[in-house]
Amino acid sequence: MNQNIKGFSKLSKEEKINWITSTYFSNPNEAKDSLTKYWNSDENLQKLHDEFIENTLTNFYLPYGVAPNFIINGKDYTLPMAVEESSVVAAASKAAKFWGERGGFKTTIINTEKIGQVHFIFQGTSEKLNSFFNQIKPQFFLDTAEITKNMQKRGGGILDIELRDKTSEIANYFQLHATFNTKDSMGANFINTCLEQFAKTLEAKANDYDGFTPEEKNVQIIMSILSNYVPNCVVRTEVSCPVEQLSESATIDANEFAQKFATAVKIAEIEPYRAVTHNKGIMNGIDAVVVATGNDFRAVEAGVHAYASRSGQYSSLSHVKIENGIFTFWMDVPLALGTVGGLTSLHPLVKFSMELLQNPSAEELMQIVAAAGLAQNFAALRSLTTTGIQQGHMKMHLMNILNQHQATKEEKQKVVAYFKDTTVTHSLVIDYLEKIRA
Repeated sequence: MNQNIKGFSKLSKEEKINWITSTYFSNPNEAKDSLTKYWNSDENLQKLHDEFIENTLTNFYLPYGVAPNFIINGKDYTLPMAVEESSVVAAASKAAKFWGERGGFKTTIINTEKIGQVHFIFQGTSEKLNSFFNQIKPQFFLDTAEITKNMQKRGGGILDIELRDKTSEIANYFQLHATFNTKDSMGANFINTCLEQFAKTLEAKANDYDGFTPEEKNVQIIMSILSNYVPNCVVRTEVSCPVEQLSESATIDANEFAQKFATAVKIAEIEPYRAVTHNKGIMNGIDAVVVATGNDFRAVEAGVHAYASRSGQYSSLSHVKIENGIFTFWMDVPLALGTVGGLTSLHPLVKFSMELLQNPSAEELMQIVAAAGLAQNFAALRSLTTTGIQQGHMKMHLMNILNQHQATKEEKQKVVAYFKDTTVTHSLVIDYLEKIRA
């Protein structure tokens, strides 16, 4: 079978679907039906979605849920969450209610600085390059004035530009390391546009610089690109209460729970194998809100995990202390988010999410997202150190198992009732379902 095709992107949507289904599927009509079922009945809305990316065939749905009862800095929120994992929304909601009764989440913006770099090769000494850079540095700001003027009106713009010598790692390799404040936009396009102008200015000025030899004048630009590692775009979120208020059940001793919880966090601080799963739980909450608000969850993930490794070893993002009878659970997390630009003004559900969150600024959204992550982490650790993670998770997964085996409404009711006080496993659910059917 020849699966190569030329000019695929130029085909109509119908032609793309015809080629895909006839080339790869044993039943092309059934495959087409699967795709068209997920088209929006509103043609204009479907066209909007089709044009978000190239070669669109259909829409891929994620459940869009909400987690109510979040109190963040004294303000009530209901958080939008787009996620496929069964227990995420339930866990976040439960943790939000728990901490809402104990004062809620306290959040603080530590910094909002974002970073971009021009990577280049210079065939000369760092001393000579540094002297040249100091002379032309103002020109970088002048040459980007048209690009930055609107951002500056909003209080943002280029904060600083540094020359960094990386020749000890790669021969003749240097960077222009620039910092930015992009206010309510995530700022990727703004930063990259500035960086590409920096590169043009660098090349032009080097070529005209009398202090360089012909070889030194030939600066080689490798690339100009923002960084998704934003260690100075950080928000802190925390919750605290007296230790005796930690227990919701007479069967759980509050002091014992606090100590086990603290030990679980300390294990994640020193054991990378545990830390990865621990932080994944945090990202369950963070990513769900990031996706629902039209932000780039892949950039957030990459930056957060790099931040978790900044000491040289991958470690927990969250921390605990117990002092003078007070339990405090907190986290610092880097989040480069936007509330304007990108999909925020295009995707109807993103606009819905923003209004649901009372149209937050980028800094407010950072705080909301961080609270979702800490809530998720608290819920997971509470389960792990008390009943175990599977009890709650498998209860939520139960409906997925029943849907997979096409259980009727009556069958679902019987199975849910049976497993109310019974451990859920896939095999036990199937056995009981077969028993009902027999």
